[in-house]
Amino acid sequence: MTIAVDVSLVRGAFALDVAFTAPAGLTALFGRSGSGKTTVIDLIAGLARPDRGRIALDGELLLDTASGRDLPTHRRRIGTVFQQARLLPHLTVRQNLGYGRWFARHRPDAAGLGFDDVVGLLGIDHLLDRRPAGLSGGEGQRVAIGRALLSRPRLLLMDEPLAALDAARKAEILPLIERLRDGAGIPIVYVSHAVSEVARLAGTIVVLEAGRVTAAGPAEAILRRGDLGAYHAAEAGALLEMVVEADEPVSGLTRLAGVAGRLVVPNLARAVGTAVRIRVPARDVIVSLGHPVGLSARNVLSGRVLSISPTGESAALVEIDCNGAVLSARLTRASVTTLALAPGHPVFAIVKSVAFDPEGVGTGWASGVMEI
Repeated sequence: MTIAVDVSLVRGAFALDVAFTAPAGLTALFGRSGSGKTTVIDLIAGLARPDRGRIALDGELLLDTASGRDLPTHRRRIGTVFQQARLLPHLTVRQNLGYGRWFARHRPDAAGLGFDDVVGLLGIDHLLDRRPAGLSGGEGQRVAIGRALLSRPRLLLMDEPLAALDAARKAEILPLIERLRDGAGIPIVYVSHAVSEVARLAGTIVVLEAGRVTAAGPAEAILRRGDLGAYHAAEAGALLEMVVEADEPVSGLTRLAGVAGRLVVPNLARAVGTAVRIRVPARDVIVSLGHPVGLSARNVLSGRVLSISPTGESAALVEIDCNGAVLSARLTRASVTTLALAPGHPVFAIVKSVAFDPEGVGTGWASGVMEI
């Protein structure tokens, strides 16, 4: 199921003009605050109307200003999860979930998860008799996600659902979103300005800047780019798909293998053969012309320079092809000149083993991210 969006509006000094197609899976609307991400979500949900545009879900027009079609929000079959849980304070968790089931009753032919399935998936069975005032932020968001799922949506919109949570609560919710993405069979459009969230969750990324789409495509291609403005250039990095090859108990390290080569990272407590996705920020990659000797860094990957792109007055992003996997390195232009780097030049990419967050690792392709 895909959603196609082509809309524009002007609200005071803010102008939005975006067009993109979101395929099945999780699509992230990514950009800094004020770029228009939430406005796009509101337009898809039917909570706002553009001056001009079309929105189609799996070929069905939800909105077409040219013909006057504007399907009401309750008929769009879209579930929405906001930054705040927005639960009804006078109802218990069970009754709040029932609010979502009420919408599903008006959709007898709609497929979706049942009450027990959702409660089990989100781990909220022990919360059913509580009221919202007795829930933590993370528990409230679980219930809000459950309410959205029980409405049997054909699309789930998530507008920065982790923004109001602390690190511990985010760590609870991220695996749930992964499970929804991989097992619920519902496409998700996810709003965020946090690179770590987007890298961990997204299969597709749409980058917004000042109400415009500046880039869109597969996550691994978008996140390593450095030509999307200073904000995005600073966060550029590569995504690598790796497999746990072995643990080194004596050293407390885990060895990973992938197309790019082998990497050594702090112990992941993952079974051999487990697939993980790693994000390697471009700012943490060092480039050498020869194989390094006498360094503490244990990760050295060989490759060839693929491209060199300026990312400001003094910096450049160097893409390195490591046996088909592409790494990015953020260097000064002076370093590029000193090393005489050019496309096709053989180099070695060096990354420290300890420069990452092991708590960010999940399992399964595209289901977890660690930064090294």
